[in-house]
Amino acid sequence: MPLALMSPITALEGVRVLDVTQVMAGPFCTMMLADLGADVIKVEPPGGDMTRRMPGAVGTDTPAYNAVNRGKRSVVLDLKAPAGREAILRLARSADVFVENSRPGAMAALGLDYPSLAGINPALIYASISGFGHTGPDRARGGLDLIAQGVSGIMSVTGAPDGPPMKSGVPLTDLAAALFAVTGILAALIHRSRTGAGQHVDTSLVDAGVALSVWEATEYFAGAGVPEPLGSAHRMVAPYQAIRCADGYITIGASTDRTFERLCDALGHPEWARMTEFADNPSRVRHRGALADRIESVTRQRPRRDWLEAFEAQGVPAGPINRYDEVFADPQVLAREMVVGVEHPTLGRIRALGSPVKLSRTPPQVRRRAPLLGEHTEAVLREAGLDEAAIARLQRGSAPRDSAD
Repeated sequence: MPLALMSPITALEGVRVLDVTQVMAGPFCTMMLADLGADVIKVEPPGGDMTRRMPGAVGTDTPAYNAVNRGKRSVVLDLKAPAGREAILRLARSADVFVENSRPGAMAALGLDYPSLAGINPALIYASISGFGHTGPDRARGGLDLIAQGVSGIMSVTGAPDGPPMKSGVPLTDLAAALFAVTGILAALIHRSRTGAGQHVDTSLVDAGVALSVWEATEYFAGAGVPEPLGSAHRMVAPYQAIRCADGYITIGASTDRTFERLCDALGHPEWARMTEFADNPSRVRHRGALADRIESVTRQRPRRDWLEAFEAQGVPAGPINRYDEVFADPQVLAREMVVGVEHPTLGRIRALGSPVKLSRTPPQVRRRAPLLGEHTEAVLREAGLDEAAIARLQRGSAPRDSAD
């Protein structure tokens, strides 16, 4: 992109975010905002976000913490202590966004819920990410990604048809809730720019899991029965699944009649496209298993590379099933800057995921490392107007407690 088109400021320049979250969903949400240029102040308890103690720790720094906290500033405050609460209230008066992922009721007990903060900053956008949401009969229940994948139905349709329930290999509901929260925050910022009013953004892991169940909901709402697991197959299109070759699996997606004809030509069986049971997509979906058996009877005779080349030549969408060592060596992934390097003072040079959002004028900044624990406490509190004595008292009160406390 020509440099002349790039703006000297970032997309969220001047937006200050107070991040009172831990582990995955909340930190991933606020990291996306940091990538887009927001000043994200991560408020950590004494001892830090619990991901700082996950495997691979060097002191209070871990790869897990760095994976979802880059580009932020770290402030250590004990929110259970009056001085810590007073400090965060002072920070909230000038913040644009406040993000928390505690169980509903926990922030109210600290006097840091939306009504309390909106009372001192009516323009504040307050985002809550929880297991079940802030309304409904299950609002007080704790929720983790595994629990939400089960409750939302995802585990019931994941895995082989005759196998046990399986969760997705990635924390889908954690990450999706984070992205839905980002969407809500950005929408609320646009609304505030027109009205001056803040609002409460409320989403949950279960909401996210249900919202992602687009085809499953469609099948059920249409009266086609309760969705069942299909392995790698698609509910609405066939053939669209993993297919076995002589040396492993590839994926193919012949989602239109014309693409299916080209697939049949590539397999050396153009007559399949004229068979009644495969003549159109609804027929192919009904006979999905028999069709996959026919395809594999041919593809198992040659290695994956041969078939990928043959399908590419015929214009049939197909691809390898990569392991992560192959993913992070893929020229396309690298060209899209989905792998970036950052220097860290205790972990050395580490690799991190890049941003999937490409902006032509205000591209995300993804090369700033995650902060050391409490690295910016003094600077941020000084910006909030606290003097040196008050900062010293706060830091003494926020020192990590002995594990026996």
